[in-house]
Amino acid sequence: MKKFDVIVVGAGHAGCEAALVAARMGCETLLFNINLDSIALMSCNPAIGGLAKSQLVKEIDALGGEMGRIADATAVHFRVLNASKGPAVRSTRVQCDKQLYRLAMKAVVEKQKNLHLRQAIVDGIVVESGMVTGVVDSTGFFYAGRTVVVTTGTFLHGLIHIGTFQTPAGRAGEIASIGLADCLKSLGFEIGRMKTGTPPRLRASTIDFSRLQRQDSIPDPKPFSYRNPKLREERLPSFFSHTTEETHRMIRENIALSPLYSGVIKGVSARYCPSLEDKVMRFSDKDRHPVTLEFEGLDTEEIYAKGLGNSLPLDLQEKIVRSVPGLEQAEIMRSAYAIEYDFVQPTQLKPTLETKLVGGLFLAGQINGTSGYEEAAAQGLWAGINAALRVQGREPFTLERSQAYMGVMVDDLITRGVDEPYRMFTSRAEYRLVLREDNASFRLMDKGHELGLIPEQDHRKMKEKADEIRRGVDRLSFATVKPTAEVNRVLSEMGSLPMRKPMTLFQLLKRPEMDYDRLGVFEGWAPITDGDVKRQIEIEAKYEDYIRRQHESIEKFSELEHRKIPPGIDYWGIPSLSNELKHKLAKIQPASIGQAGRIPGMTQSALAAILISIKKKELESAVK
Repeated sequence: MKKFDVIVVGAGHAGCEAALVAARMGCETLLFNINLDSIALMSCNPAIGGLAKSQLVKEIDALGGEMGRIADATAVHFRVLNASKGPAVRSTRVQCDKQLYRLAMKAVVEKQKNLHLRQAIVDGIVVESGMVTGVVDSTGFFYAGRTVVVTTGTFLHGLIHIGTFQTPAGRAGEIASIGLADCLKSLGFEIGRMKTGTPPRLRASTIDFSRLQRQDSIPDPKPFSYRNPKLREERLPSFFSHTTEETHRMIRENIALSPLYSGVIKGVSARYCPSLEDKVMRFSDKDRHPVTLEFEGLDTEEIYAKGLGNSLPLDLQEKIVRSVPGLEQAEIMRSAYAIEYDFVQPTQLKPTLETKLVGGLFLAGQINGTSGYEEAAAQGLWAGINAALRVQGREPFTLERSQAYMGVMVDDLITRGVDEPYRMFTSRAEYRLVLREDNASFRLMDKGHELGLIPEQDHRKMKEKADEIRRGVDRLSFATVKPTAEVNRVLSEMGSLPMRKPMTLFQLLKRPEMDYDRLGVFEGWAPITDGDVKRQIEIEAKYEDYIRRQHESIEKFSELEHRKIPPGIDYWGIPSLSNELKHKLAKIQPASIGQAGRIPGMTQSALAAILISIKKKELESAVK
């Protein structure tokens, strides 16, 4: 029997990234899915990116992942969110063709060298002496593996709710994973229960689009992936409507039929993505809520009705849909539903996403209590890299909070744990001005290249571009303009204030009305054809002071982050710590003082006590 280096269970967004990256790093990899036709299926909205999420997609791409490239190839609607705000919070979002995305990713997975596919239900993880040795499928067949990455999404004890109706399922039409869920529990993992849901899909030909507000794609969209010079040309619009008082009345009068409010659903819901029942009941002062209608693809009638997600009975769902302007005759093709599923509390994971309980076992995606395709894919990439590195006997891969949104997410999960589905927000990133979507390649491609995931040619092009940016900044910083009458006349024509003292072109570029090309009238300027280079130079100028302060904060942060806590420290033996903190520290086993400081409830005095204990231990070791 062949022994695989890496076995990946589940071929959703996390599983595909994990399997691809492990195979690309030279590991013999086996990827399982219950149904091979649902590889990379978008169970909910076929959208990629969005606030804080586009940063993750760009980071995945910079490290050699696949999500951004596939999104570019299958996108049919493009937006830039927060376009009027600063670059730190500006985010790309695309609507993809649901089936094209699935088929494109499936083709990549199928063609990947070292990657083997198997349609089967994995029922168990085999562990010997605390180390994973493989998995067992529902027929009892054993597959040997040096490492295992579990990326099961909503399938662990998945239970769908539509009114009083319940059915075990990982998602509509696919069976739940029962055996594997029971196996993880039997291994001793702390298991929780979460809930999510999806809105109805409507038939486009039954919608009166003339009554809706139309939104077209932006005219000149930029790709997610550095590898995609061109984007798909087909475009589909989105449309906007809203709920009505009649919608809200029906929900209030029938709220007892919602399993979310009847007490049937025990899983924890996300506050930031409430169901329609939640919005009506929690925000009673609102007389309407937005409804967004988005096509699920070029060759389908299905419309994703964002904002109408609920778990009410089907007859009531139809009435609710038809209470929305423009949807008076709308037909439901797929009903809305809620789904409960098991997750593993992520404080049981190491920074590599390997479990502390079982060596060689990695978890990624919704099993870690997260929500969203992008969050899942980023974890899958992270876990897949580390599974491969473990097999190869190489140093593990991690990123700090100051290096990537991925680093923020993983640190949040393993340090703070989750009490609701975790979603990435820009507000979670302390250094978001230096962790922008536009500079992801410059931040992370070196690491992708070191891992063997970024080709030499692509890496060289990135370095050349980075050098061009530095030369551009230097050139503008040394080119001085004097406040002559002619110079001030030109500035006035540009709508810019006159100069009173000499300024460099770099200083002039700081002005809000200035861009790189407008400086072309001044001596010392040189043309640049690459739009990305010009944009980076402009950001460096306009946000110089803010960026400098963030880098200063990062330096201070690094001091704490690099102050390692030796393994095996006895927190119960530190008398000044509270019992609550002793329990958390013993459970999480933080790797550094920085990580310890982010544990909920941690205090400065407690950190000082830990530092004293470390120094005492170091002195004792030195004496010996």
